[in-house]
Amino acid sequence: MQDQNGKAAHGSPDVASENTAQVGAENSVHFNDHTITQNGHSATTTAGPQSPIDSRAPSPLPTPVQIEPREQWGGKYEFLLSCIGYCVGLGNVWRFPYLCYRNGGGVFLIPYFIMLFVCGVPLFLMELSLGQYGAAGPITVWKCCPLLKGIGIGMLCVSTLVCLYYNVIIAWTFYYLGSSFQSPLPWSCDALANAAICGNNTISNSSSGRALSPSEIFWNERVLGVVNSEGLHDPGPVRWPLGLCLLAAWIIIFLCMLKGIHSSGKVVYVTATFPYFVLIVLIIRGATLEGSLQGVAFYLTPDWSRLANAQVWNDAASQIFYSLGIGVGGLLSMASYNKFDNNVIRDTIIITTGNCCTSFFAGFAIFSILGHMAWRKGVPVAKVADTGPGLAFVAYPEALALLPGSVFWSILFFLMLFMLGVDTLFGNMEGITTAVLDEFPQLRRNTLHKSLFLGTLCFFFYLMGLLLVTDGGIYWFTLIDSFSTSFGLIIITLFMCIGISFFYGVDQFCQDIIDMICHCPPWCSKVLIYFKACWVFFTPFLLLFILTYIFIEMYNTSLTYGTYVYPRWGKALGVCMGATCSLQILIWGTVAICKQTGTLKERFQKSIRPLNTWRVNNLNSARAAEAFVEPERVEGPFTVTLTDMDFTAMTWEVGSES
Repeated sequence: MQDQNGKAAHGSPDVASENTAQVGAENSVHFNDHTITQNGHSATTTAGPQSPIDSRAPSPLPTPVQIEPREQWGGKYEFLLSCIGYCVGLGNVWRFPYLCYRNGGGVFLIPYFIMLFVCGVPLFLMELSLGQYGAAGPITVWKCCPLLKGIGIGMLCVSTLVCLYYNVIIAWTFYYLGSSFQSPLPWSCDALANAAICGNNTISNSSSGRALSPSEIFWNERVLGVVNSEGLHDPGPVRWPLGLCLLAAWIIIFLCMLKGIHSSGKVVYVTATFPYFVLIVLIIRGATLEGSLQGVAFYLTPDWSRLANAQVWNDAASQIFYSLGIGVGGLLSMASYNKFDNNVIRDTIIITTGNCCTSFFAGFAIFSILGHMAWRKGVPVAKVADTGPGLAFVAYPEALALLPGSVFWSILFFLMLFMLGVDTLFGNMEGITTAVLDEFPQLRRNTLHKSLFLGTLCFFFYLMGLLLVTDGGIYWFTLIDSFSTSFGLIIITLFMCIGISFFYGVDQFCQDIIDMICHCPPWCSKVLIYFKACWVFFTPFLLLFILTYIFIEMYNTSLTYGTYVYPRWGKALGVCMGATCSLQILIWGTVAICKQTGTLKERFQKSIRPLNTWRVNNLNSARAAEAFVEPERVEGPFTVTLTDMDFTAMTWEVGSES
């Protein structure tokens, strides 16, 4: 038995070392100072009178995957407040109320809530779940499906365009906030400069023939300087008071984001809650004003015939995307800093409900004041409200000037607008910075380099934003605002929904959500059935409907600002902005397929498989780390040298068995 075993195990040192170097070699044993090899780890011992335990040296393990430490929110309330602050923005204050009464008053709520439950909430949950499970930004998270990496690049493009113009609104707010400390307010009839205007109703705009109010003159001449520009082709010089306000706005954003979510997560305790305090105060004050009920009645009176108009449904969908911040990357980035076992379903319900209730709630505050304004001027409510920035910076200042203690209310109102704008910009900037830092982890490791990157990014946005604070800057502002979140954003969210549902797998995605929730209650599983139906069928169908309508409307209607009609080249430039964002999906999808080998079908199948590192980042969770098994780890062969004592023990075992 001894000779037979020894002979079977005998082999030259060259053969033994060759077997050791091969993965998956056959098991072999070298007795009496010879080496055995076996699938697994490798270990080598020296011959001699050692115990069997001592003769086995520790096996060298493969180098583990290096996981970059990732920041996390200080608590779940920081994440909730950050998301609520990101979603509740200027659109809730001026855009939702305007769309509501333009599209039939209270009847607008029907398509609004249908779009919310069929498109808004499912896509919101998809972004939060994807970011939290992958613990990565908008680009890196698409390791789950490399073919769709272009979705993340497209989100980055949309975020860049939004950040470019959104901080200009904050600059306007700064200008009005500084002007509000004057008594009387410079846009009120009590100001000496406006005495002639208020006493002479014949002063009118030469282009429209309509009488101008002091707030309109202040907005067009003192703030924008648009009267000095002929259009898109004539931007004119930079208005340096606005330029300084824009610089101050970017400095504040830079300082608040300097330490990442640890600093911005603390700021939101103030910026996300203060607007609610102001809205409550405005509602109480507005309810006591003469004519306020007229405004509220106009806000809620339904016009059922408008439900047959496709424009109503398109406006409802655009408001959902605009207010929830879907498809821009901010939600995905903020969720990536969550703990792995955070309940995303609960957060989705809380945030979306809070956002939409805020929109509806803000309507009462706004229209009670506008009703009083209409009563004072003796005109219908529809005549005192305007679209876009005109509502926030023309109608509201004029209404505030009519209130007793107008200086106090004006300061409070524009401070609220500043808080709303800053919170939304935090989310958009987080989407950009997280995407870049995940792609270049060395920036995250070095605090100085990270600060320089953030400073350079803010300075770049400031320089680009100077175009929007020129005399003709409002024309460029309207162009970017109209096309940055138009069809390009719808295409991005459509492919995100299709990619997760059909490429990554909707069943696998639902299982990932269940895995993240420690003890998934029964209602979570039942709710996921509804979300699964939306992701697979209802949401893509509605997105296609909206996309079709946008293209039809874009072809048949002209882009205007006031009485100015945009030239064809200007509209084409806007279309190029939206196309640049959406074409990233095609470009990077082609790159992903070209990197693979085999036939076109094989390349496609390989490019939709998750990468081995897809599930690595979620090791931030201790619970996930315990259950984690490295699927990409390749075990190498190990060698063991047996001594005479080992051989004697084996002989004794054979003898005992016989």
